[in-house]
Amino acid sequence: MAPDARREQLLDAALQVISRDGYAAVSIEAIAREAEVTRPVVYNVFDGLTPLLFALLDRQEQRALGRLSEAITPVPDPADLPGHLTRTVRELVAMVLEDPLLWRPIFLTHGGTPAAVLERVDRDREVVRERIEETLGPVLVHRADGPPLDAAIVSHALVGIGEHFARLLLERPGDVDVEALTSTVAGLLAAVGP
Repeated sequence: MAPDARREQLLDAALQVISRDGYAAVSIEAIAREAEVTRPVVYNVFDGLTPLLFALLDRQEQRALGRLSEAITPVPDPADLPGHLTRTVRELVAMVLEDPLLWRPIFLTHGGTPAAVLERVDRDREVVRERIEETLGPVLVHRADGPPLDAAIVSHALVGIGEHFARLLLERPGDVDVEALTSTVAGLLAAVGP
């Protein structure tokens, strides 16, 4: 197998172990077993578990932030705020359902998750929150009636709602009424919009 393909195979195997069994279960042995290779094959690509996990973290962070950046876009027309928000929420829900392996280690961190992973998730959460704040800020400041709303506070609330429902979608997808979620989030923000 080509070195790049082997690297991806081992990262995918590590992701499977983490997603299924948690970080506490991940080891070179577990990754080798998941990839159906020997331990020396893993050590030929990575110097140890820590470099492998950091490579996985880098790859998953890039994928997750890329997907979120594609979904969280500026409101093209403030008059279409409800429609824009409805499309965005539907896209975010579809993202989680289509690729649970990407999102499970982010939203379902359990005991045994390394501090470096938790710190990276916290940092990335703030990146996403700032993107939401930048996206909604102009709409919330130019409200026709009532005082301007603080976009930072609104963005924190939306991140909290998003993470709660992402966990539900990953653990108990049947418990999430996607249409109710979509219309409620869009309705709340449309109510405070211009």
